Amino acid sequence: MAKSAKAQTGRLVINHSTHIPGLIPILDQLAQEPRIRTVVPGRLAQAKGRPMPLTIRVTVATQGGHKLVARSSGGVQEVFVVTDLNTEALQSLIDYLLGIEYTPPKQRKGY
Repeated sequence: MAKSAKAQTGRLVINHSTHIPGLIPILDQLAQEPRIRTVVPGRLAQAKGRPMPLTIRVTVATQGGHKLVARSSGGVQEVFVVTDLNTEALQSLIDYLLGIEYTPPKQRKGY
């Protein structure tokens, strides 16, 4: 049986009833990228501070992918991504999807 020529895309796991506003459309776009296998939104918590637009940052490399932290409108949500992309490439892709220019972390001198 021959496989179809359609490109394989990742999947977005929706396992919670609540999410940060605007997060799911971005994660859905992220899951459509060829090197992303699975995107799983995690726990949602309240954050102190002023309301801000949606930001997503790669925080920790995990076995098989990365942990992201999404912040917006007084909420913080973990997101786990299964991918073979490195930290910088994944952050660049997320920034592109959010419509912001990626700036790499500064290199520390003397270490």
